[in-house]
Amino acid sequence: MSGCEARDAKKLVRSPSGLRMVPEHRSARSPFGLDEPPWVPDKECPRCMQCDTKFDFITRKHHCRRCGKCFCDKCCSKKVPLPRMCFVDPVRQCAECALISQKETEFYDKQLKVLMNGATFFVTLGTSDKSELMVCRLSNNQRYLVLDGDDHYEIEITQISTVQILTEGFTPGGGNTRAIGMILQYKVPGSEELTQMKFTASQDFSCNKKLSASWLAAMHKVSKGGKT
Repeated sequence: MSGCEARDAKKLVRSPSGLRMVPEHRSARSPFGLDEPPWVPDKECPRCMQCDTKFDFITRKHHCRRCGKCFCDKCCSKKVPLPRMCFVDPVRQCAECALISQKETEFYDKQLKVLMNGATFFVTLGTSDKSELMVCRLSNNQRYLVLDGDDHYEIEITQISTVQILTEGFTPGGGNTRAIGMILQYKVPGSEELTQMKFTASQDFSCNKKLSASWLAAMHKVSKGGKT
């Protein structure tokens, strides 16, 4: 077990919104997570905040688990997975929030899993002319990029400032490109200076190329919209 995953223990907690499986230590929470929103108090929402239907003993009010606003059953009937808040089961969400959560499902079910499975790259640190073959993966708690070879590095996701994907195959008239590496810039704890790493995909086997390209594509999506 690497140092970054030594505090990965989780606990089951019950909130008004439902059951959640959360890290025991807040410092171990995923950088992609969201906090539960405060619910709009019942006394402040006599009508549905979407269709303006008045609540009574027949028309009940429901709170969206993602935004905390108050809706009637018609406007808040969908139960959708919400992994960013660590809910165990799908939870009730308004139509707008449900759409957002559904779009995030691909990010959680595919991109993060690809990153956690890892891929192999030649890694060059800073301005060095030497590269090292390393397995690169996202830690189970999603907080660190872990690199293992003869050396070992753990880069905190929140300290990554830029991710530049390197491609080949581009032509002036357009055409397909393929991700072959990336340049990562990040801050080392205790330093304000940026450290740079260059990742180059191994060209040994075609299966490695495909795996590396998928991993780089996932890393690009994470850097564009995953961090919160």
